[in-house]
Amino acid sequence: MIDDSSDPNLNQVLINRYRLVEAIGQGSMGKVYRAEDQLLGGVTVAVKFLAQALLSEKMKMRFAHEARTGAQLGQRSLHIVRVLDYGVHRNEAPFYVMEYMAGQNLSDLIAMQPLSIDQFLRLMRHICLGLECAHQGIKIDGQHCQVIHRDIKPSNAFVVSDPSLGSLAKVLDFGIAQFLSDSTEANQTGSFMGTLAYCSPEQIAGKELDNRSDIYSLGITMFEVLTGHIPIQAEANSIGSWYHAHRAQPPKTLAQVAPGLNIPASLNELVMACMAKAPEDRPQSMAEILAVLQSLLTSGRQDAQPAVDSPMATAKQTDQAKQTDRRRTLGTARVPSIPNPQQRFWSIEDAGWNVSWPAGKPIADIVFPQLLQTEKEEAIALWVMLPQAEISQRLLNTRYNQFLCTIHPHPMVLWITTIYDPVSGPRWLPCYLDLKDARGEKAVQLLSQTGYYPLIFFAREHPQQPTNVCTVPIAPYQKQVFQDWMRISRGAVVPGSMATSKQLLKAELEKLSLIL
Repeated sequence: MIDDSSDPNLNQVLINRYRLVEAIGQGSMGKVYRAEDQLLGGVTVAVKFLAQALLSEKMKMRFAHEARTGAQLGQRSLHIVRVLDYGVHRNEAPFYVMEYMAGQNLSDLIAMQPLSIDQFLRLMRHICLGLECAHQGIKIDGQHCQVIHRDIKPSNAFVVSDPSLGSLAKVLDFGIAQFLSDSTEANQTGSFMGTLAYCSPEQIAGKELDNRSDIYSLGITMFEVLTGHIPIQAEANSIGSWYHAHRAQPPKTLAQVAPGLNIPASLNELVMACMAKAPEDRPQSMAEILAVLQSLLTSGRQDAQPAVDSPMATAKQTDQAKQTDRRRTLGTARVPSIPNPQQRFWSIEDAGWNVSWPAGKPIADIVFPQLLQTEKEEAIALWVMLPQAEISQRLLNTRYNQFLCTIHPHPMVLWITTIYDPVSGPRWLPCYLDLKDARGEKAVQLLSQTGYYPLIFFAREHPQQPTNVCTVPIAPYQKQVFQDWMRISRGAVVPGSMATSKQLLKAELEKLSLIL
């Protein structure tokens, strides 16, 4: 806990919008506060200030780079902390506003208890996805620049509980990131920035870096997360001692440090390869590392345990839901195949059997939302057209649902229904809802109010009448999440296009499809 009793910044309002509530973190570059966004009705955010001792023009420029990097990368990946705003306080101290995250950094998490192999694989996959996004680069002043983090370590990964995805790891602190187009920065060897125990040999030597330097730091991070120990130790905590250790000292093996740990051979090889002294001997990209992690997740999925469970996802579980498999970690809810006719949604489902395929819709494999009404109630239904053979095959398949949301750059919800067959695999039925459109907001509002939705199937071969209608319940916690999303979206400034948000959500759907 930070002692903030004498902090003059508390309760100040930045740019007539962000009220500082309490100090929650202190880093080498500045202090982080929990704040309330008064423009959005008190939504909690985090505010990072550049320390007064660092208020040189050079550090202000670096701080602005950090904010800009977080803003661009956070829009493209759920696995990088999102920067929302930037400003300068009246004492000329720059600050930027981030999403507020309730959780723990990875260093604190492993100090409490070791991770299972499945937890490790999932969280490391998230971190690698974030780094892959950074390595793909951003645009600065119209020029494409690859971003090298340069400070990968367990304390710069934050684990949060996400209502849609379960446990989620995000990469933090691009404060010393290097942009490969920045020749001035690349040629600076007179000063060192980074954390000595995790630095690559080339970084500590002040050489020009590429993405493989982050891969070396990731290897040491993976070793520590698995074992609780650092694989390389310097004789003294000095640049010279650490330079010699990283350059010449062979890293300890996982078997030496944790002989009782049951590590898959391919994971052991991956960790050790990442710590190779020469960059050309390491994996050459995050894509190579992700391929190994994904292979391990896929091969071990039948025995996989959930990562750090989301309290939302486990609340009020039924006996049937407790028996579901690892898809619980995605925030999904298992639902019965045949609805109980005594439930209140029976009249809506009955109405679903009496609809016709809309005249303006094509005869094709599509999914879209449409209103269903009876004399007493209304609900939003998901209309689906598929081949008759597939509808028949999946008639009694298990059905799951989950919902993803992005507020920036444009408020949008991705509504995902998954029909799962153990032989044929999953069939994804995605639907996008624009929260700035009256119809989209109405759909989310009805999902929140009813807690269920009809799924109406039409066959391409004879589309006049429904082939099957079933009702899909929504997890109780999700109804409150819908309300939060709508409240935030109503006050959100829309700086970007709907198409950009749709692409972001589509990319997350593609990632989810890899692990189901």
